Amino acid sequence: MATGFLCVSKRIISTGSLNSPFSAYLFCISRLSSTLNVKNPNTAQKTEINRASQYFKRSKLIDKLRVLLHNKPWKPSTSIALEKLEIDNFVVAQVLRTTSLTPDTALDFFEWLKSKPEFRNSQYTHHAMIKVLSDKGRLQEMQATVEDIKSGKYRKVSVSYMDLLRWHARAKNLEGVHKIWTEMKKMYENSHFRKKPNAESYNIYMDMLAERNRHREAAGLFLEMIHEGVLPNARTYTVVIRHLVKMGKLNEALEIFKKLPILRVKHTTKQYSILADGFSKLNDVAALMLLVKEMEKDGILPGRAIFSAVQVLRDAGFAEEAQQIVSELLPDENIQALEMSEVIDCSDGDDDEDADEKNCDGGHSSEAGQALKPWMNPAALANALSDWNPATVAALEKSNLVWNTRRVCKVLRAFKKIDAAWEFFHWVAYQPGFMHDIYTMSRMIVMLAREGKAEGVDRLLSKASSECLKLSISTMRLIIEAYGVSKNSDAALRVFREIKSFGLKPNRVLYSSLIHTLVKCNQGLKAVDILEEMMLANICPDIQIFSGLMQHFAMGGDLKTMQVLFQWITQSGSKPDVHAYRILIRAYCKNGRAAIALRLFEDMKSADLIPDAGTKSLLVNSLWEEGKLREAAEVEDKCEQEGLDLPKALPGSVWKSSCADLMLIYDMVAKSFV
Repeated sequence: MATGFLCVSKRIISTGSLNSPFSAYLFCISRLSSTLNVKNPNTAQKTEINRASQYFKRSKLIDKLRVLLHNKPWKPSTSIALEKLEIDNFVVAQVLRTTSLTPDTALDFFEWLKSKPEFRNSQYTHHAMIKVLSDKGRLQEMQATVEDIKSGKYRKVSVSYMDLLRWHARAKNLEGVHKIWTEMKKMYENSHFRKKPNAESYNIYMDMLAERNRHREAAGLFLEMIHEGVLPNARTYTVVIRHLVKMGKLNEALEIFKKLPILRVKHTTKQYSILADGFSKLNDVAALMLLVKEMEKDGILPGRAIFSAVQVLRDAGFAEEAQQIVSELLPDENIQALEMSEVIDCSDGDDDEDADEKNCDGGHSSEAGQALKPWMNPAALANALSDWNPATVAALEKSNLVWNTRRVCKVLRAFKKIDAAWEFFHWVAYQPGFMHDIYTMSRMIVMLAREGKAEGVDRLLSKASSECLKLSISTMRLIIEAYGVSKNSDAALRVFREIKSFGLKPNRVLYSSLIHTLVKCNQGLKAVDILEEMMLANICPDIQIFSGLMQHFAMGGDLKTMQVLFQWITQSGSKPDVHAYRILIRAYCKNGRAAIALRLFEDMKSADLIPDAGTKSLLVNSLWEEGKLREAAEVEDKCEQEGLDLPKALPGSVWKSSCADLMLIYDMVAKSFV
């Protein structure tokens, strides 16, 4: 059977025998349902309000409004048609977000709503209206609406700095982004809580600078982000990769993409799509095949943009190579079939980028006479299905929704209740034209692990193994990390020991995830055992693993184990970084051993590592408390004489990204952006 897909049979069992593999599987499923404390759909009581039916009723209403308003001017007949519809805030917000409206029509619609005494606009509808204005570049109307909100004209409606940054960025207004950014930084600097801009605010500003070809300033902002102790996330690197591809520097973009795993940053569908689009335009089949194989390792479901890139290859005369790539991505499929697939979903992947804009389906066509695609919101649907009962099932089946892998993954991801997610997972397996594959299976397994449902995970893993399915190394890592959330160290170790049955070998990132999970479960000694096992397997731990373990034992007051781990750093061929020294110094200071901390402080400076201001202050205060006044004064004097400009925060983090790795990425970005 082809790897990557799980063919779950849907045959109705004619006998009650448990001798056949499929019958045994269903028996396991039924037992698992009871293990998960899931209500039996046949005995669950009906709720007074059928939320699933309400969702589908709203979806039909939203589609009616979208057809009524789509790219059309406001007419008296529009008001008459609207009078007949029961409109609420949710419906209005979704229509504004997912319909191609002219700004004037959107404003007229909004004013019409204000004229209705029974309707009161909410924060969601106001924000959706501003989004329409920003997308169309109507800055004057956008700013007027924002000022009305700030003045308190609308009850329970507010705007944040992040809202303003996003809207001005959507309007391509760099001057506005710069102004808001400056105001936000000043406010944070004067704040009692010493807050700082988050990663997404840096991403927005950096993206706008690069969009205007101010690449040197964008690189400088990336460096500022690192120095402020703000950890770049997946979207940060997506911004960098996108602009490098636009500049024609695909090799540089690919190099940064390859280094993301060592930073504990996941690859995303959008990153793959950007690179695939760039290489397809160069007719670089080898690079596209490389991306496809990496995507399989990451366990990422290919987005529509990937197949668009394949289509470009086919149009350029590489039909055979294009079909080969499709066969790697989706066995038993072909390009023609893919052209007709997934016509409703509007987002490209299941990653976290732009999550606020990607919870809705319902694209729109600019071609006259072509019907709008039906609206769907996976998050809202999952919420409506959270109270699973017979009425929910009836509403789902009546809707006649077409289920595919991407849609199921999206809905599963949006569930907040594991029992409802499991019931949906089981129900959808029996829907016409759909079969669970490795992507939906992986999603469900990770969700079960996060909730600590180890028996469910084991059963699904066993099923995957019996079908000779090869789960990706990234999926196994997610399962292990999910057990860290549910604090189940034994289950995490069991999964780790079973990865060879899927044809996988542990790598450094997987070992790191297991060690971190064990630490979260307060199993520090087991984590050290795994570290030793890792080194015996000739897999060299990186500094983040050592620092994370040192921090764990330091917090528990086990200074001896902490010191041993510090010595292992040099024995393994690595060098202690600023975080490792910081952990040691702070631990010794807090345990009344400031003299040792002072020696480490000097060693740190001798290694050309600059401590943060907080660590220096703690050392000075500890020396004072222990009566070492001369030593405390010397620390202050030396720092002043050497002109050390101590940072308030250290670049990187203990478990994820080291300072050295981040600076390496910065050097690559700075050189590429010139």
